[in-house]
Amino acid sequence: MSDEQAVLDANLAFYTAFSEHDMAAMERIWAREAPLCCIHPGWAPLVGRASVIESWAAILSDTGALEIDCGESKAILFGRCALVVCREILPAGQLLASNLFVLENGAWRLAHHHAGPGPQLAVASAAPGGGGTVH
Repeated sequence: MSDEQAVLDANLAFYTAFSEHDMAAMERIWAREAPLCCIHPGWAPLVGRASVIESWAAILSDTGALEIDCGESKAILFGRCALVVCREILPAGQLLASNLFVLENGAWRLAHHHAGPGPQLAVASAAPGGGGTVH
């Protein structure tokens, strides 16, 4: 398996743990050696493994937590680090996310997650008005 596929599989495992409210799997996905940071939508940044894992325990214990799916994942590798940019697809809309993975003991582990608002699919695929450029 290529490193790119292994990173995409690790990203999928993160969203599977999230959607299935699987705290044990979520805890395994996060790095143990690298410093961690997580920015949930509307939250202040959480730094350190204890804070990050505690936040996921609270989110996943909520029986009314949102359904989530991941789409349009793109992996960018650089040595022992990899960035996955993707869409988080929710019942009421979408978020954009960036997930930074590090290679620890032969496995890709999550070191940083950031999700926030972004353009919706229909808007993102539309051509700029008047045929102009975006930048």
